[in-house]
Amino acid sequence: MTGSDVPPSFRLAYVPGVTPAKWVRIWQERLPGIPLTLVAVAAAEAAGVLRDGGADAGFVRLPVDRTTFSAIPLYTETTVVVVPKDHLVAAADEVSAEDLADDIVLHPLDDTLDWETLPGRPANERPATTADAIELVAAGVGVLVVPQSLARLHHRRDLTYRPVTDAPESRVALSWPEDATTDLVEDFIGIVRGRTVNSTRGRTTAPAEPKPSKRAPAGGARRQPTAGKTGKTAGKTPRGGAGGAKGGKRGKPGRRS
Repeated sequence: MTGSDVPPSFRLAYVPGVTPAKWVRIWQERLPGIPLTLVAVAAAEAAGVLRDGGADAGFVRLPVDRTTFSAIPLYTETTVVVVPKDHLVAAADEVSAEDLADDIVLHPLDDTLDWETLPGRPANERPATTADAIELVAAGVGVLVVPQSLARLHHRRDLTYRPVTDAPESRVALSWPEDATTDLVEDFIGIVRGRTVNSTRGRTTAPAEPKPSKRAPAGGARRQPTAGKTGKTAGKTPRGGAGGAKGGKRGKPGRRS
């Protein structure tokens, strides 16, 4: 099978915490003949996967290298601290970084927050992953500050979380290699931006239905006018005009003398 014979497909990478289901559903409705494959990647590996062609586009966490990648920021996440349910923090609606000063704050190697100074006390070792850090929180070793979507992803019944008002925030974006902006990438950009299927921006993936002609109603031909009709008086014999026959079946009766 040659390259031109390979059927088109679209590969979409996404990092933990991102839920692409809404956009995938719209893609399947608009482009049912082109399969979309989801590629789950770690946040730190997303750029490499896109650069190496492992996916056509991806939902990633900013920042990205803007000399290589295009990116459309989508939303900013709330940052939360994950704690055991019996922790003092659980009694508050929200906390600040200073409120965590006496806690061991775990800092996993796959952390996605851009900290200038990590709050609290450092652990002896950094957990390899956020999932490992969650296990340590459940064991009472420390607390963990993460984007809210990751707290939800790793939800446990014995843990809870609260917003941290002054922590760094994580931004999620759609990104792709700038030199690989294909037609399918443009199609997906249109979906993410909320464009309609017939939008003039980007590709049109379905032809617009023809508008009915103003001269003839859709579904049937207009009734042809009777020969000789040329205006409002068409078909009527002018009063007293040439060719008007008195007493004719269709003419008006003449005035009696």
